[in-house]
Amino acid sequence: MKSLLKLHTLTLLGLAFAANAGLQIYLATGEIKTWAEINWMDVAGEGGSAVLSLVWLIMLLHSRPAGRVTRLLALGLSCVFFSWWMDTLDEFIHLPEQAIWDNWLETAPMPIGLLLLTLGIYHLNQEQRAISQQMSKREKLFREHRLFDKLTPLGAAEYLRQQLQRALAQAHEQAQPLSLVVVDIDDFNAINQRYGQAEGDAVLQAMAQLLLLNLRRQDLLCRLAGDRFVAVLPNTGEAQARLIAGELQQAVTSLAHRTEQQGERLYIHASTAAVMAIDENAEQLLKRLNLCLAKAKQRLPRCA
Repeated sequence: MKSLLKLHTLTLLGLAFAANAGLQIYLATGEIKTWAEINWMDVAGEGGSAVLSLVWLIMLLHSRPAGRVTRLLALGLSCVFFSWWMDTLDEFIHLPEQAIWDNWLETAPMPIGLLLLTLGIYHLNQEQRAISQQMSKREKLFREHRLFDKLTPLGAAEYLRQQLQRALAQAHEQAQPLSLVVVDIDDFNAINQRYGQAEGDAVLQAMAQLLLLNLRRQDLLCRLAGDRFVAVLPNTGEAQARLIAGELQQAVTSLAHRTEQQGERLYIHASTAAVMAIDENAEQLLKRLNLCLAKAKQRLPRCA
């Protein structure tokens, strides 16, 4: 904030000093024109341009932080203002013919100012591109962050659907099988009711780690909802998927989880189901998987 105020002060004081110095030089070497000699059309055009450039300068200083871009733009607008200011003074003060230096004061600052403005706009464009790239990265990171479960290091339901749709398309292109396995903790609500939600969250975190350790590197594990986990198994047929589902179910049964407060061991059991993708989309496949899980929980005959 101090650097910004310093930039305001130095720029405006410097411009005021230069404008006053030009006025004093004109008054010292020339004579004020009579009312009839003044071309008011030129006064309006040149003076109005000077006022506008000064307004732009003030707006710039109040809207941007200090830095190279702001300095270039401010110096460029200051030169443009000074050029128009000297042109305006020339309409009120008549200089002797031998005073050729006034042309330099009126014309030289203008191209210098335009050159500085061009450099400033170029660097401003580079700056805006960098900002846009950073904003795009942050927006992408925010979107991706929302797709992941806050409790476990797994993708959430929307992430699962996105990845599953891609896996289905890839499996179709490569003519490879694709299967899903779902793992659902039995009577999970009883754990929350007896030990509290914090202990239930700890169970879910332990489950996520356990399932990840028992899956292959190419498999994708997501938390579909609550205590339900879904694994996407690329290049895997239905028989192999059911074998993996059985192994996961056995791993959950063997899980030795002890409560944090009482140190009591929780005996966890889970129901599993496995399906192989056919000609269907992600939503249809997940719906069929959930139906198979419901049959497994009711100990009904194996899902087709």
